Amino acid sequence: MAAMSSSMGEAISPGLNNPPGGIGNPELGNGFPLDNSEDVPPSRHSGPVKTKFLEEMMSENPSLALTGNVISANFNIPYSLKYRLGADWELKPRRGQSALFDSFSYLSSDKTSWSHRVVAWTGEIEAPSTPISPPITPPSTTVHLSSLNSLSAPVPLDKESRLPSPPLTEGVHIPRADQERLEYQLSHTTGIKILPVWLADDTENTEIELILKDQARWRRYAENELYTMLHYKQHDPNDGRAERTQWADYYRMNQLFANKILEVYKPGDIVVVHDYFLMLLPSMLRQKAPHMYIAFFLHSPFPSSEFLRCLPRRKEVLEGMLGSNLIGFQSYGYSRHFSSCCTRILGFPSDPRGVDAYGARVEVASVAIGIDAKKAERFAFSESVNDKYAALKKMYEGKKVIVGRDRLDSVRGVAQKLQAFQRFLERYPEWNERVVLVQVTSPTNIEDPKGGENTTSTRVNELVLKINGMYGSLGFSPVLHYPQYLTEDEYFALLRAGDIGLITSVRDGMNTTSLEYVVCQKDSYGPLILSEFSGTAGSLTDAIRINPWDSTGVADQINRALVMSEGERKAMQESLYSHVKSHDVRYWIDHLLHRIMDVLAQSKNKVATPLLDRSLMLRRYTTAKKRLFMFDYDGTLTPIVREPAAAVPSARVIEGIKALANDHRNAVWIISGRDQEFLKQNLGHISELGFSAEHGSFMRHPGELEWEDLTATLDMSWREKVNDVFQKYTDRIPGSFVERKKCAITWHYRLADPELGPHMAEECKKELEGTVAKQWDVEVMPGKANLEVRPTFISKGEIAKRLVASYNKDMSQIPGSPVAGTGENQVDSGSIIEFIMCAGDDTTDEDMFRALNNVGCADVDPGHIFTVTVGASTKPTLARWHILEPEDVIECIALLGDSAFEGGKRPRMERLGSVNFGALSAVVGHIPEQ
Repeated sequence: MAAMSSSMGEAISPGLNNPPGGIGNPELGNGFPLDNSEDVPPSRHSGPVKTKFLEEMMSENPSLALTGNVISANFNIPYSLKYRLGADWELKPRRGQSALFDSFSYLSSDKTSWSHRVVAWTGEIEAPSTPISPPITPPSTTVHLSSLNSLSAPVPLDKESRLPSPPLTEGVHIPRADQERLEYQLSHTTGIKILPVWLADDTENTEIELILKDQARWRRYAENELYTMLHYKQHDPNDGRAERTQWADYYRMNQLFANKILEVYKPGDIVVVHDYFLMLLPSMLRQKAPHMYIAFFLHSPFPSSEFLRCLPRRKEVLEGMLGSNLIGFQSYGYSRHFSSCCTRILGFPSDPRGVDAYGARVEVASVAIGIDAKKAERFAFSESVNDKYAALKKMYEGKKVIVGRDRLDSVRGVAQKLQAFQRFLERYPEWNERVVLVQVTSPTNIEDPKGGENTTSTRVNELVLKINGMYGSLGFSPVLHYPQYLTEDEYFALLRAGDIGLITSVRDGMNTTSLEYVVCQKDSYGPLILSEFSGTAGSLTDAIRINPWDSTGVADQINRALVMSEGERKAMQESLYSHVKSHDVRYWIDHLLHRIMDVLAQSKNKVATPLLDRSLMLRRYTTAKKRLFMFDYDGTLTPIVREPAAAVPSARVIEGIKALANDHRNAVWIISGRDQEFLKQNLGHISELGFSAEHGSFMRHPGELEWEDLTATLDMSWREKVNDVFQKYTDRIPGSFVERKKCAITWHYRLADPELGPHMAEECKKELEGTVAKQWDVEVMPGKANLEVRPTFISKGEIAKRLVASYNKDMSQIPGSPVAGTGENQVDSGSIIEFIMCAGDDTTDEDMFRALNNVGCADVDPGHIFTVTVGASTKPTLARWHILEPEDVIECIALLGDSAFEGGKRPRMERLGSVNFGALSAVVGHIPEQ
């Protein structure tokens, strides 16, 4: 077949499906030059209107302080690189993602008012086979000169002598000068300002050179875990060791991207993060710049919560995405899946428009990406394509051609397509030898083959042989399967020559082949049959939609497309063509940016509390010589339970707290609303701990047995009145009960009816505020399924301020303070506190956060104070960080305490969870030995 030439290594096709790196297929390619030679079509989304919109946004919302700068973060740069030692790098358009790269080119052109920059990884770089150095003047003679290479020395005549061996080298060594040369090329000579991210261990990135080893490692977690999960594929059970290491690389890669973006970021810039390789990046950026304007767009599908639960790091992935102001998806169904996952897995309230998380609103939107339709049409009807198109029409003269172009991946549905075609030939024998399926496939590096008949390629080959054996003859094969790459001319000629475009993907994000087929059929009106599981199905509503799992149904639709009248085909094609032309890639990026600015304008500068940066916390902790920890108990160290007496600390909590308290550089306090007896019974055996009971009414210092009563001089006559009110509501509400402490009284309705309890608690609160609170100096404090009355001047905030002031003095003067120790454990008794961690989950803990936020720099550096709210709260908090559940608090304690560090030095890797292992890897700059 002349049109299907064997140019597999060099051919580049602009046809796109949904690749591992984003939109499009890496093997289908990006053959278009990255330019914008044609004007933007006049519409409300064109450049001039957009400029006006940006100016209006700046004038109407001056508080946003928009700069007009856009930073796009993508896993790969738009070019494949060829390294040449000491010379300019060779840049070739990268296969795949051409729609996304076209949007980068458009944003970087003078057609828009934006100033645009791309931050992306260089991709795998191959070592040069023949190093090319700058030319030098050769010497006039080589006499008396030693050889430059030991291998060029004369072969010794002595049989005992051994030939010199070349030195063993590992990886690609790139001198700093060559790195700078590439950075200059990417920022000055490509039309797009690109800031490359160099991915390597810290030990391999020196001032002299960069050593790139095992470059594929940075892809593994995203491709092996995320890609499979997003496309509803599941791994066989395993021990998790490989996933743990790959997660650490994925975590560190996202942090390297965050650091690179911050090199060029200015307040008021908009950062747009693309696809699943960078799912943690929005949250990491939010950690480092809380007021940053961030959008995230997922070019792949997003699964339902039932399937996402199968991912071990599901919580971390969702929290990473929730660092955004706006999250965009290819279709409405994917956005609904995401919102549902945030509710079912994280516990955040959500609706079809967004998710409420930590005092801010994260909006979700479905914004289907398009292609550069004008450019595709220009290529499709060029002279070089016309010749190949004529050859194909002649080759298949008298036959109807069904076109298929897919990557050989199980999610592309090639096997389902062949089964449906077999069913078509069986049900409609009149089409035998009158219809041919031309299926072009290309290999994938995503799916790990399991060997034998289980592989997709084996299954496809078996089906091709079976169909051709049953329905073919010596002179005719109903299926022509070409496992190869296509040139752009061949690709467009094939799409133009098709009578039907058949796409049967079983799970797909963006399938741009369907869009390019519509452009190529502008005059031929060939129907498009499109899987309802494709991300483009929601926007190409006039296509013939099919369920690829229903072979009989697909067969019937193929027959329908073949017998469809010309008028019906023309009406379908004109509608599809109009949509593809009007909703092109420029419309998409304009609409996405408009959407995020609308979100920013409506948010009124509300900023979500960022996820706790464990790597930053670990860095601050390890460099501090004097540290203070303050932990709430219920909901922080233990989960909230229905029976308060059942909230006993786990063995992990006790082990972690002991490890922290045993370090003489640490002062560890439990500041709880619980009474003295409960704390003494459950944690009192840890002598190094300090305790504050009943929200600060009683204190017990480390190393002491006696409790200090801070309310000894208070009038407590209010207790009888409060007890009567609480008892009245207890009698009315089944399941509620009263807890009587020495200095406080608490009414619990955790076991009551979930609707009646909160309603009556509000009524009870109003009654107490109108009576008891006016007669005595007491406070009515609502908590989690409880209502408590306590003296006004006693609070956790007062205890926090008291502890900071005390520990900033000479520790030898503080009762029970450990000042003993030698070596690294010798505390500097006269120094100030260099690290504070305070964690709590309730409204009473906000008093501690408020007090610590008001601690001046003269007391403790604010950057070394980690106030952390625990739980899926939607209300604004005074804490500077958040974590989701008590298990995360325990993990943080394990990361910092001796349960993770032997003697405060070497980590015990077997004790670290995957999240902590990733945080530690980011701190040390490489994967620690396990």
